[in-house]
Amino acid sequence: MSSVAVIAHSGKSLDGGLPELRKALKRNSVRDPIWREVAKSREAPEQVRHALDQGADLIFVWGGDGMVQRCVDVIAGTDATMAIVPAGTENLFASNLGIPKHIDAAVKLGLSGEHRKLDVGRLNGEKFAVMAGVGFDARVIHDTSPHMKHALGRSAYVWAGARNLRAKPFQAKVMVDGEEWYEGLATLVLFGNVGNAFAGVKAFEDAQPDDGLLEIGVGTADGVFQWGRTLARSALSSAKKSRFVHMTKGRSAEVKLSRKVLYELDGGDRTEVKSFKVQVEPGAMTVCVPEPAQLAALAGAAPKQARA
Repeated sequence: MSSVAVIAHSGKSLDGGLPELRKALKRNSVRDPIWREVAKSREAPEQVRHALDQGADLIFVWGGDGMVQRCVDVIAGTDATMAIVPAGTENLFASNLGIPKHIDAAVKLGLSGEHRKLDVGRLNGEKFAVMAGVGFDARVIHDTSPHMKHALGRSAYVWAGARNLRAKPFQAKVMVDGEEWYEGLATLVLFGNVGNAFAGVKAFEDAQPDDGLLEIGVGTADGVFQWGRTLARSALSSAKKSRFVHMTKGRSAEVKLSRKVLYELDGGDRTEVKSFKVQVEPGAMTVCVPEPAQLAALAGAAPKQARA
């Protein structure tokens, strides 16, 4: 049997909380896991390293996308497998993979689900599993405080988005796989490993997290009217149909900006950058995901839950 570890963000909650997670693991014959709790996601990498040093080969991550990203940064490239108990606000990585937001179901999936090798991206030395970007999305994430997310849920992102619709554009030059792809004004440069972004926006509808490629997008919407049209198009059909969006795929990219702009990784804002490189690491991460039959069962159960 696998040596199991739990790396938990103590400030996140789901169902009965961490005591219920202990009970769920025990019900599934995991009686003495390596257990580490952190108060902030940036404290997680050190605890993941300790768990790996103690022989853990299955690591449950309790938290949101920021917590998952911090753990991915260490687990990717090792022989360990990650299981997710989605206890955050958006849980984009988990939801894109079909991982249920319920303790019992997530634990069972982590112990018996399909082990799937997935790509990760890397920007400024950090790995990401969902998306990374500069401009609009980073400003939205920066302006969405933990208190707001706790009080408003995903509506906090909508509020922060409205605040940033008039953000000043910047000049961007984007090289993809060594060739110039885009040069001009931009308000957003985004790199994705999965399709759905925060607040239900379908950023990259064709994204596959195991195709060895990153989705690359540039947004040029400027002001309330253009952003309104772009976001509406993303919600109703496809972002790439908007005339304010340019998309491609690639293994690597180099970005140069006319001024320093804030960037983010998997829902966590970082610092301002004027130039950076991004690349994909194919198959670098093993994650417990639902098998096709389990996904179909979960999809079939969704309407019943919605009607209840």
